[in-house]
Amino acid sequence: MGLAVLWPGGAPSHERTGVGFDRQTQQATVTKVDKVSCKSVNASGETPTGDTSTAEGSSAQQEATGDCKKATIRIDTGKDKGRTFTEIIQPDQSRQLHEGEKVVAAYEPSAPRDLQYSVTDVNRKFPMALLAGIFALAVVVVGRMRGVMALVALAISFVILTFFILPAILQGSNPLVVAVVGASAIMLIALYMCHGLSARTSVAVLGTLLSLVLIGILGSEFIGWAALTGNTDDNTGLIHGLYPSIDMSGLLLAGVIIGSLGVLDDVTVTQTSAVWELHEASPTMGWRDLYRAGIRIGRDHIASVVNTLVLAYAGAALPLLLLFSIAQSSVGTVANSELVAEEIVRTLVGSIGLVASVPVTTLLAALVVSADRPAVPAAATEPVESRAPARGGKGRRRKH
Repeated sequence: MGLAVLWPGGAPSHERTGVGFDRQTQQATVTKVDKVSCKSVNASGETPTGDTSTAEGSSAQQEATGDCKKATIRIDTGKDKGRTFTEIIQPDQSRQLHEGEKVVAAYEPSAPRDLQYSVTDVNRKFPMALLAGIFALAVVVVGRMRGVMALVALAISFVILTFFILPAILQGSNPLVVAVVGASAIMLIALYMCHGLSARTSVAVLGTLLSLVLIGILGSEFIGWAALTGNTDDNTGLIHGLYPSIDMSGLLLAGVIIGSLGVLDDVTVTQTSAVWELHEASPTMGWRDLYRAGIRIGRDHIASVVNTLVLAYAGAALPLLLLFSIAQSSVGTVANSELVAEEIVRTLVGSIGLVASVPVTTLLAALVVSADRPAVPAAATEPVESRAPARGGKGRRRKH
């Protein structure tokens, strides 16, 4: 119902700004790379047109580092297919072009003709597609039919993210509502498709939903309390410039919810399965004993998952943390900056939701499995012969 009500019907159009990801691009190939003197390049006034973020310093410094390169690039797609342009590559640039390399060229129609195209990135489609194929093969070989269903669920998750969540946010819908609806749809499809329609899966779904609600409440309160705007870098600034109506702090909260969903699924499914297997192994256990045994398993899970979350966010923010380290800033100064504070709030809110999901899901699973399959009394598990009265005091038992 939420999908039907909020379905956007496509992202709103806008005029390209030519900035960042909003540039027109074409596929291109490096056809030739020649060595040239950096001195002659600087003397002629010819300057690099590609990524020069690391090519700073005086001409003398550039000459000392070695020869420059002059790359000829051919456009392979679009209306200018076959057209070539050249770029000068300084020896200390981080990206060095090689003959035959596939690249991405940005196009700026308002620039002079010889400066309309510039290399912005390397074309990584083939290695990324190959890696995705290896991943899919590994999942199918190990997971078999369940692995196939997991891949189908993954594809559906991308469809919901691409055709619902992102366009709905761009059209001005409340990011929190969109994230909750989209995340719930992804969760329901993924869990039931991968684990089947059963009471066990339904318990995992309910535990995940309750944890998502807690994450939404905590995230909303602390993002507002900490005055986090969600507009902290060039990309978010560009989004805000193109679509001023978007609530950037709400977008941050939506990211927290969606980012926590994947790990939540793992925790709730594992806890539910653990309780079910405990009951299968020992049908005489009541719901209290099942809960105690399940929560012991959950504590180990909590310890590993929380550490995983923290390390994942720290790894993503490693360049930023390195900059703070170079600046010799104190821990308090680093934590107080909005860039780092966002990651801290994201990590802690998600971790609280994960921790809470363990006792909640374990309790639900213990109650449901006990009600669905009542514990068998100990006496009822004894053989009938052992409970039959002896005849004549000779130890013989009546058979039934």
